[in-house]
Amino acid sequence: MKKLWKQIWAWVQARLTLLKVLFVLSVLVFVVIEVGRIAKDLNGSALKASLATQSPTSVIAMVLLGLVAVVPMLNYDFTITTMLPGHFTRREVIKSGWIVNTFTNIAGFGGFLGASLRANFYHRGASRKEILLAISKIALFLLAGLSLWSVIALGLIFGFGIGRMYQDYWLWLIGGAAYFPGLMLVTHLSRREFFADLPLRRQLRLTLGSFLEWGGCAGFFLVIGHFLAVPGNLWDFLPLFLIANVLGVLSMMPGGLGSFDVFMIFGLGQMGLDNNLAVVWLLFYRLFYYVIPFLIGALLFAQDAGKQLNQTLEGLPLLVLRRLGHAVLVLFLYFTAIMLLLRGVVPDIALRNALYLRLYPFTFLFLSRVTNIVMAFVIFGFARGIANKVRKAYWPTIAILVVACLASLRQEAGWHFVAFVVVILIAAFLARGELTRQRMDFPWGNRLIDGTIFGFTALFYAIALFYNAPGLHHQRVPLAFFFPSERMWVTTAAGVLMAAATLGVIYRYLSTPQPALGLGDKTAIARVQAVIARSGGTEFSQLVFTGDKLVRFYQVAGVDRVCFLFRKKTDKLMILGEPIGDPADWPAAIADFMQAADAQGLSLVFYEVSEALTMQLHEYGFDFMKFGESGVVDLTEFTLAGSKRKGERALMHKFDREGYRFEWLQPPFTPALLTELRAVSDSWLNGRPEKGFSLGFFDADYLNQAPIGVIRDAQGQIVAFANAMPMAPGTASVDLMRSRADAPSGIMDAVFINLFQQALADGQTRFDLGMAPLSNVGLSGYAFFEERLAHLVYEYGYRFYGFQGLRSYKEKYVTTWSPRYVAYRKRSSLLFTLLQLLLLVNQTTAKRDEWPRRFGVVTKLDEWFQRNTD
Repeated sequence: MKKLWKQIWAWVQARLTLLKVLFVLSVLVFVVIEVGRIAKDLNGSALKASLATQSPTSVIAMVLLGLVAVVPMLNYDFTITTMLPGHFTRREVIKSGWIVNTFTNIAGFGGFLGASLRANFYHRGASRKEILLAISKIALFLLAGLSLWSVIALGLIFGFGIGRMYQDYWLWLIGGAAYFPGLMLVTHLSRREFFADLPLRRQLRLTLGSFLEWGGCAGFFLVIGHFLAVPGNLWDFLPLFLIANVLGVLSMMPGGLGSFDVFMIFGLGQMGLDNNLAVVWLLFYRLFYYVIPFLIGALLFAQDAGKQLNQTLEGLPLLVLRRLGHAVLVLFLYFTAIMLLLRGVVPDIALRNALYLRLYPFTFLFLSRVTNIVMAFVIFGFARGIANKVRKAYWPTIAILVVACLASLRQEAGWHFVAFVVVILIAAFLARGELTRQRMDFPWGNRLIDGTIFGFTALFYAIALFYNAPGLHHQRVPLAFFFPSERMWVTTAAGVLMAAATLGVIYRYLSTPQPALGLGDKTAIARVQAVIARSGGTEFSQLVFTGDKLVRFYQVAGVDRVCFLFRKKTDKLMILGEPIGDPADWPAAIADFMQAADAQGLSLVFYEVSEALTMQLHEYGFDFMKFGESGVVDLTEFTLAGSKRKGERALMHKFDREGYRFEWLQPPFTPALLTELRAVSDSWLNGRPEKGFSLGFFDADYLNQAPIGVIRDAQGQIVAFANAMPMAPGTASVDLMRSRADAPSGIMDAVFINLFQQALADGQTRFDLGMAPLSNVGLSGYAFFEERLAHLVYEYGYRFYGFQGLRSYKEKYVTTWSPRYVAYRKRSSLLFTLLQLLLLVNQTTAKRDEWPRRFGVVTKLDEWFQRNTD
C-alpha cells in the first residue's frame, strides 16, 4: 500500500504543472457558473425597483460598508502565513485573502474550495502537508465568533428582553454557544502536540477575527434595515439573524442560502414585517455582502490567473489581449466617427435607414449638427493616432471618450450604451500597452482614405449648394441635399471647414518631427569606410560616397559594427542591399533599426537582398517578393581560349588591330581626365537625367574613391569607361559603365573582358555582373500573385525594356545565378512599396525605355545594355 501511495505521489508530482492549470481553469469555470446562478437568482426588475427607492449616497454607503464587513475575514490569511515558512507581502495576503473569503462566502465556509485556493496561493516554500495542516487548524476557528455571538444573543433574549419572541429557538443558540468552549477544551487538553503552533495568543487572535467577522455581517444587516427604514427596534432582529446563521451553518448550504433566507423571512414575518420588505432586505444583504465582494474577488482571481498563465505562455496571452483591446478601440473610434459624420452631414437619410438606427444606440449623442461634424473629425483624427500606435494620442482620446460619454448621458442614453462604454474603456486600458510610437508618419493608404472622405464631403456640399442656392430654382430637391435655409448650409459648411482645420492641427500634433535615424555627413562616410575595412563591403557599399543616402550605425561597446544605407520615402525607410558589417551582428542591428523606426511610425524595406537574409527577415515579420537574379562570373574558369569564346576572341583581336587599348587608372584623377570622362558620360546620357539610390551617378568625389577602367581609341581619346565597385574580399564589380554615342559596336564586351582580366590579375576570383530584373520570377503556378504578374511583365514587356535580352546577354559570362528579393513588413501594401521605390529611384520624368528604372530594378550594367540595344 505504501508503494502504491508513492507511485501515486510520483505521478502527481510529474504532472503538477498540468494539475495547477486544470485547478485554475476549474475555479474559473466555478466563477462563471456562480455568476450565472447569481444573475438567475436575483430578480432584475425587483432589484432595480428596490435600488430606485434608495438615494445614490445610500447605495454607495451600502457598497462600502459591505466591503468593510468582509475585511475581518482577512485575519485568517494573515494568521495562516505566520504558520508557514514562506514570505508573503501584505499586498499578496490581502489580495489572496479577499479572493478566498469571498469565494467561500458564496460556496460555503472553509471546505475544499477554500483549502484548495489557499494551498494554491501560499505554497511557496512549504510542503503540501504543511499547508493543509495550517489550513485545517485555522478552519476550526471560523465558527468561534458565531459561538460567542450566540452567547450574546442568549443574553439579549433572556437578560434584556431584546428579541424575546425568538426565545423558543434557545436550543439552537445553546448549540452554537457550546462550540467555542468545546474548541478550547480540544485544543488545550487533547493532542497538544498537534496544536503546538497555535499558542493561546494566536488562538485569541483567530477568535477575535471570527468575532469581528460575524459581528460585521450582523451589524451590516442591521445597517441595511436602517437604510430601508424598517419599522421597530432594529436590535430585536439581531438574535434572529444569529439563529438563522446557526441554522444556515448546520444546513451546510453555501452561505446558508435557502435555510437562512427562509428562516429570516419567517422570523421577520413574526415581527409583523411585510414579506416584500423582508425580501428586499435579504436581497440587499446578499447583493452588498456576498455578490459585490465576490465579483471583486473574481476579478482579482482572473487577474492573478491571467498573470500566471501569461508567465507560463511567455507573455502571449497579454499580447493577444492588448492587440484585441487595440483593435476594438480603433474599430469603435472609426465607427463612431462615421456614425457622427453621417448624422451631421446627411441626417435625414441616416435617421431613415434601419441599419443606422439599430447601430445608433451604440454611439455618442449630440444634438447639434455642427457638433456632430466637428466631433466626427476630431475622433477620426485621434483614431488615426491610436491605429498607428502613437502614445500621445492616448490621453486626448480618453478625454474625448469621457466628454462624449457625459454628453450622451445627458441625452438619456440607455443602460446598454453605458455597458458598451465600459467595454470600450476596458479595451482602451488594454490598448495602452500597444501604443509604443513617438509619432506617426502618414502611409499612402491613410492619405487615400482621408482624401476620399474629404473629397466626398466637399462634393456633397457642392451639390447641396447647387440645389439650395437662392438664385437657382429647382422643382424638386433630393432629400439628402435639402437644407431648411441658406444659413443652415453655411453653418454646417463652416463646421466642416473648422473640423478639417482641427483635424490638421491634430495630425500635426501626432506627427511632430523626430531626429533623423541616420547620418549623411562626411563623418558618416569615414565611419562606413572603417566598417568596410574591418568586415568587407557589399555590392552597394561603395554608393555611400554618392552622398544621396543616410547611414544608420549599430554599435557594440561604442564601436561601429554594422551600418545600413537608406533613404526615407513617405512612411518607408528604403534600405539598399544588405547590411555592411559582420553578419553575426546583423540580427541585433536589424532589431535595433526596426525598433527605432517603429517608434517614429516608419517601417523598413530591404531592397535587393539575398535569399539567406530574406529568410532571416521573415523571422522579424517581413514578407518578400523575388525581384530577379544576380549573376556572378567565376574568374578562375574564364578564358578566351576554345570554341565557346571564338566570337569574343575575334572581337578583342579586332580592337587590338584598330589601336584600341585598355587602361586601369588609379585615383586621385586629374581635372583634365574628369573633364574627358564627363564628356563621355554626357554623350551616353544624351540629355537624360541621372538616377540615384541604387545607381551611382557622375560625381567627381564619388569617382575618386576607386579605380576606373577606360578604353582609348587609336588617337588616345576615351571612348568608354567603368568605375570599380569594391565589394567583399575576392569579388570585383563595377557601377557606372558609359561610352560615347559613336563608340564602335561591341565596346561593352571589350570593357567586360578587360575588367575580368584585370580583376583576375589583382587576385580576385569572382566578378558580380548585377541583377537580371524579373528573371525566373513567378514561374510556378503556385507563386505569389505579384510574382506571377512580374513574370508576365518579363515575358511581354519587351516593348518597354529588354528583360529577356539582358538575361541572355549576361548568360554569356555568368557562372552562377542567385535570387534577389525585396523584403517589406507584413500588412504593408506591396503595390505602394513598389511605387515608392519607383519614386525614390526616379526623381525626374523618364522616357519610355527607362520604365524598369521606375521600379528600381535597374543596376550597374543594365543601363548600359538598354542604352546600347535601342
